[in-house]
Amino acid sequence: MWHGDYLFLLRHLVLKDFRTRYRNMSLGVLWSVVNPLIMMTVLTFVWTRIVPVTSGAKYPVVVLCGLVPFNFFSLAWANGTTSIIDNAQLIKRVPVPRDVMPIASVLGNAVHLCVQVVLLLVIALAFGAGINRHWIWLPVLWICELVFVCGCCFLCGALDVYVRDMRYVVESATMVLFWLVPIFYPVSWIRPQYVRIYQFNPITALVMALRYILLDGVAPPTHLLFLLIMVSFGMLALGWLVFRRLSRQFYNYL
Repeated sequence: MWHGDYLFLLRHLVLKDFRTRYRNMSLGVLWSVVNPLIMMTVLTFVWTRIVPVTSGAKYPVVVLCGLVPFNFFSLAWANGTTSIIDNAQLIKRVPVPRDVMPIASVLGNAVHLCVQVVLLLVIALAFGAGINRHWIWLPVLWICELVFVCGCCFLCGALDVYVRDMRYVVESATMVLFWLVPIFYPVSWIRPQYVRIYQFNPITALVMALRYILLDGVAPPTHLLFLLIMVSFGMLALGWLVFRRLSRQFYNYL
C-alpha cells in the first residue's frame, strides 16, 4: 500500500527526471517552449507557403493544438515504457511499489506539458481566440490524456521487462501516429467514413476537443467527450491489470 515514504519517492523521481533532463543546458526548461515553437513555425511555413493548402490566419493555433498533446504523449509513453528497466537497481534493492515508476515518468513529463499548455493558450490569445466559458473543459481534457498515457505506460512498461523490443515498437508506433493524428491538418480533411474511427484515438479526440474550444469557442460534442473519457480510463484499467499481473515476476527478469 502507498504511504508517505512512497509519495516522497514519487516526488523525488519526478524532480530527478526534471533536473536530469536540463542539466548543464543554457536554456533549461525554456526548451519546452522552443521546441514546439520551432515545429509550429516550420509546419506553418510549409503548409501555408511551400505547399499552400491552407491560408487560415489561425493555422499556428491549429498546429499547436496537435503538437502539444502529441509531444507529451510520445515522450511520456517512450519514457514510461523503459521506466522499469531504467530503475531496475532501485526496484531490486528497495521494496517499493513497482507502479510508482511509470507514474513518476508520466508526471515528470507533465511538468513540461504544463509549460507547453501555457504556450498554447498564449498563442491562441495572440491570434485572436478569446477566453470563453468552455475553457472550463480544458482541465478535464488534460486529465484524460494523463490517464490514457499512464495506462499505455503501465502496459508497455510491464511488457518491456519481458520483451526488450517494446521500446522500439513504441518508437515505431509513435512515428505512425504522427501522421494518423490530425496535428498539422484539420479534421475536415479526413474522409467522413474515417472520422468516427479517428475519434476512438484519445489523442485525436483531445486535439479535436481543443480546436472546438480554442478556435471555435464552443464546447466539444458530447459523444467526443464520452469516447475520450471511456477509452482513456479503459486503457488505464487494462494497463494497470496487466502491470499488476506481470509485476509478480519482474525480479526474475530484471
